[in-house]
Amino acid sequence: MPSIFISGGAAGIGLATAKRFGAAGWTVGVYDVDADALKAVKKEHPEFITGKLDVRKAAQWEKALADFTAHTGGQLDVLDNNAGILVGGRLDAISPEAVQAQIDIDVLGVTLGAQAAYPYLKATPGSHLVNIASASAIYGQPDIATYSAAKFYVVGLTEALELEWQKDDIRVVAIWPLWAKTALADADTKSAQKLGIRITPEQVAERVWTSVHPKVADKAIHRTHYSVGTQTTLLNNASKIGPNFVVRLVNKVIAQKN
Repeated sequence: MPSIFISGGAAGIGLATAKRFGAAGWTVGVYDVDADALKAVKKEHPEFITGKLDVRKAAQWEKALADFTAHTGGQLDVLDNNAGILVGGRLDAISPEAVQAQIDIDVLGVTLGAQAAYPYLKATPGSHLVNIASASAIYGQPDIATYSAAKFYVVGLTEALELEWQKDDIRVVAIWPLWAKTALADADTKSAQKLGIRITPEQVAERVWTSVHPKVADKAIHRTHYSVGTQTTLLNNASKIGPNFVVRLVNKVIAQKN
């Protein structure tokens, strides 16, 4: 039975992903820093393996992965690096603690997760590392500058590890949602107001599922990035073919108040 470990899995996209894979018969690990949310998940889905995880702590990653793989015979088919936070507001208006929290969770946490999972993924042929990126990594986004920059990091890490770990038969991919109907979308940002919140956690979960069940062509071209939703696909493609001043203008308009 294949297995997936999901960080930040007790709510939102993480929980939707857990349900998607669980419904297909996978062994699912839901790990989160929120103990109350974990209890609720375990009550609804006793078949899930759950545990506490602060992604900022390397020792907790090691403990959580050891705990999960003890239930799978050491097998780890997918690590879903899902945990993340967003604090909206101009950089000069948010606290240093908010800046640090986003970098610690969205950057350090993702990196420590990949590092800790590597021995398990290497030991499982055809394994996957899935990193949750964001459409905010297409072009730097005002009002969520730290979060946007963190997701640029996630994209760079994904691309580097895709090359670095290819010889180990580990496929590394990034998922690119725009605003989804989760707690992150509660941030008072102009881009969310302008573009709307059109993506559900279930749509992102389905994209995660697609990414770890790639078509032959996807594997042949080493597809690394998976956009979620039409808006993300259009914005991403436009950024690649349009001149920088046009891309900048589009993002400026998106970020303006209505």
